[in-house]
Amino acid sequence: MSEIDYAEYPKDKIILLKEKLICRDAQIVTLLSLLGEPQHYSYPSFFVYGHTATGKTYVIQTLLETCKFPHIIVNCVECFSSRMLFEQILNQLQGNWLSSENECLSYLRCNTLNEFVLLFKQVVREQNLLDQTVYIVLDNAEQLREMDANLLPGFLRFQELAETNVTVIFISEIVWEKFRPNTGCFEPLTLYFPDYSIDDILKILSRDYPPEFSADFYMSYINILLGVFYTVCRDLKELRHLAAINFPKFCEPVQKGDVSEEDTRRLWRNIEPHLKKAMQTVYLREISSSQWERLQQDDEDSGHLKGLSAHAHVELPYYSKFLLIAAYLSSYNPARTDKRFFMKHHGKIKKSSFLKKHEKTSNHLLGPKPFPLDRLLAIFYSIVDSRVTPSANVFSQITTLVALQLLTQVGHDDQLDGPKYKCTASLDFIRAIARTVNFDIVRYLYDFL
Repeated sequence: MSEIDYAEYPKDKIILLKEKLICRDAQIVTLLSLLGEPQHYSYPSFFVYGHTATGKTYVIQTLLETCKFPHIIVNCVECFSSRMLFEQILNQLQGNWLSSENECLSYLRCNTLNEFVLLFKQVVREQNLLDQTVYIVLDNAEQLREMDANLLPGFLRFQELAETNVTVIFISEIVWEKFRPNTGCFEPLTLYFPDYSIDDILKILSRDYPPEFSADFYMSYINILLGVFYTVCRDLKELRHLAAINFPKFCEPVQKGDVSEEDTRRLWRNIEPHLKKAMQTVYLREISSSQWERLQQDDEDSGHLKGLSAHAHVELPYYSKFLLIAAYLSSYNPARTDKRFFMKHHGKIKKSSFLKKHEKTSNHLLGPKPFPLDRLLAIFYSIVDSRVTPSANVFSQITTLVALQLLTQVGHDDQLDGPKYKCTASLDFIRAIARTVNFDIVRYLYDFL
């Protein structure tokens, strides 16, 4: 990038921005040219978009802080009403942060957009900001679509409404076309943040190297990590998390003195099985970093994750988990025991009173038995916490469980008495699934009475 692009800005600020915001030179040049000097009038609204973890919020926040522009940054996820959004902007502009000292009271009360415009002008005068551009940054701006209908059009032309030098910057992960109202509105300037390339991610993650190791050694580790995970995960935050939790295992042979930092082949052979384990829980975060480290230290582990991550091979929706639990109970409990387990006023029924000779063997040793769809749904509606209306969504989840081979359909599709199924999941798998929904499945199994 040529120095002409930065000619109007102090060199110390430009050097600082280059050090902090690597791999975003084009966006920095564009933003600096759009923002101009603090006393210049800026465009009324910008719309910055791109996928998650592409540096949108970090770049804008760092640029505004480095250039010392007066600004307010609000995360729209934290504001579920327009009143909270208005008051948070006014509080930050006045410098009144909510805390226990001020009993979390807002500086000004504001309920409508008209009140917000008047109060904003008042606070700008009080803070002596009339001769500078004030920037309002709305992060996760897609939340505005769920608020009042006049909120988005009002912020788009807020400079005109407030008659003040103010610019609103929207940051979102979705494109502007998803925002545009049917009635039309003021069009903002759009700026796209592309995904980081593999070289960009390598350069960014390599800056996190620990001081006790060389930068080249950590870069070789990041190279190995990206070779495994880049095809399935390009989220910078997730890759940074994976790099942090797996690095102690990578450098362990070097710390013991068994391998030198340059012997990448032996280091790869040592870390390969652990990276394969980590591949099973990308994005899920089912266990904490400390639990993962304890699992890494278990040399006797056969290669499968234990405990909370035993079900990490298949991540199911909430109701699908209850459907699978109901299917398991239907396969391994005799049908006549349903009254004992799932009716509130069943009376006292002893196990010995209805035990037949052929049932003395454990049902788990005999294997799963087929059950009709009606019985599955009856048990499902009995064990699920909330009331669920029968819908196509429930039946489609049964089809998904069959596709995942957790259920097997017995017989033909055209049979008149309805389809029958078997549950093919193991007891350990079902217990792991049941733990995630706080369901004690052992209490409902006939073999464990």
